[in-house]
Amino acid sequence: MKPRLILLIASLLVALALLTSCAGPAGPQGEAGPAGPAGPEGPQGPPGQEGPPGPAGEPAPESNGANYVGDTTCGGCHQDIYDTYMQSGHPWQLTLVEGGQPPEYPFTELTDPPQGYTWDDIQYVIGGYNWKARFIDKEGYIITDPPGGAEDEDYPNQYNYRNRITGFGAGWVQFHAGEEDLPYDCGSCHTTGYTRAGNQGDLPGLVGTWAQDGVRCEACHGPGAEHVTNPAAVDMRIDRDSEACTSCHQMDPGQGLDVRDGFIQHHDQYGDLSQGKHKVLQCVDCHDPHLGVEQARRTGVATVQTPCSSCHWEQAEFQKVAAHINIGFTCTECHMPEMIQSAWGKPETFTGDMRTHRMVINPRQVGQFTDGGAEILPEIGLDYACRHCHGGPVRPRSDEELITVATGYHNPPAP
Repeated sequence: MKPRLILLIASLLVALALLTSCAGPAGPQGEAGPAGPAGPEGPQGPPGQEGPPGPAGEPAPESNGANYVGDTTCGGCHQDIYDTYMQSGHPWQLTLVEGGQPPEYPFTELTDPPQGYTWDDIQYVIGGYNWKARFIDKEGYIITDPPGGAEDEDYPNQYNYRNRITGFGAGWVQFHAGEEDLPYDCGSCHTTGYTRAGNQGDLPGLVGTWAQDGVRCEACHGPGAEHVTNPAAVDMRIDRDSEACTSCHQMDPGQGLDVRDGFIQHHDQYGDLSQGKHKVLQCVDCHDPHLGVEQARRTGVATVQTPCSSCHWEQAEFQKVAAHINIGFTCTECHMPEMIQSAWGKPETFTGDMRTHRMVINPRQVGQFTDGGAEILPEIGLDYACRHCHGGPVRPRSDEELITVATGYHNPPAP
């Protein structure tokens, strides 16, 4: 049997060889089958050399204006509020000069730029509403010298409007006169959507960039793009806390009030208010944030929405001097005298051009300042409470007379 098996296998091999030698040409290659599973990862090779840096990418777009729509857009739905606020001082903190013409302000008229300049030389006006105006040149610097850059410390570069309280007429005064290339770095309180990075319009004197000139709707309410897109779903910010106001109406909370020349300087209403017990109030308890005090006065509207008598009704009922009642003096005449200087100040009559917010009168305190005028006392002295009326030649009063009248001024009469 074994030899037969060997013979059979040999025969099969011979037959297979013959078939192979007689086969035709190979057919076309079939389609590739599906890829098999990946094999195991091999060992990591040695690190290669660092290649050259790639080309610089496109600069990022300005971020401060990306979500701001501008106050005219807000006015499309909130026309009444817009019309009111446009008569206040907030929108006019910084105004672009266009077409070589002076800006047009509510209640006041600014006709001329500083001496030697034309309106074509002016890029912006700082302020210009009611108190004063300063000017920015085409490079973005505050104008402090005559054209040509001559350093002149006597050059009058700030325009003060006529002031009914001090009695001063309109006129030019010095503001950092003679300083070379004075930058404008006040955008955080004078513009909307401010960021300190960059230079607005690529002007070297303008520190920072912003979305809109002046303090417009979105400066307090936040960017409005999402609200405009979907007003029913996205509310605008309404912040009634005083901190929303102090971001601009408190100059330097860590350093105290800036006191010079017999007055509190500039707009530090909250720093002034915080000296007394009214600090517990919110600014909007008394003030409509869309209605300026000067605007209200000029249009015959109440300057505050909460009168003093709503809390101090007993003091309002009893007053020692009947003449004050007959004249029509309000509480603010004595309790909020003009102790702040924005533009004009008249120290000999204890009269600035903006009211204080400290309010409490000390009837035994005559003076207001210590340390040679560098520090201010927390309560109002009789110089400012009384002598803005009783310090001139018509109705002069001695210290003793003022103290006698001021002591117990609001006490009810004896039965």
